[in-house]
Amino acid sequence: MSAPDAPPTAPPAPAVPTRARALAAQLAALFGQDSEIVGALNDAHHLLAGANDRLWSDPAADPLIVHQQIHCGFCAYQQASEQRRQLAAEVGEAIRQFVDALVSAGWSEDQARNANVHQLAAAIHDGETGR
Repeated sequence: MSAPDAPPTAPPAPAVPTRARALAAQLAALFGQDSEIVGALNDAHHLLAGANDRLWSDPAADPLIVHQQIHCGFCAYQQASEQRRQLAAEVGEAIRQFVDALVSAGWSEDQARNANVHQLAAAIHDGETGR
């Protein structure tokens, strides 16, 4: 009986340049900021929903106070939405630079687009170096 053939293995990815690792760390930080903004959007949504519920379900609620709560919730939501829009532009630019850095180091476009930025960012902190 002969031993079965070993399954094919994917070729190793080319080295990760220092610039790409730095961009990966920047992207990981931007993703963390996005998570915080999503929390602010969620808080504003709850403020709006709570004020709206009081307006419709509590006939004794002061409409001026409820209106002020709705206004504050709306303003908070609008501000967080604008922060997220601006952050999306930063993320898009950083991703373009990140993919370009990896492609110039020999990665395929597909490999670069599917690279795990959190793993590459963690490699900086773990002491790995690129070219």
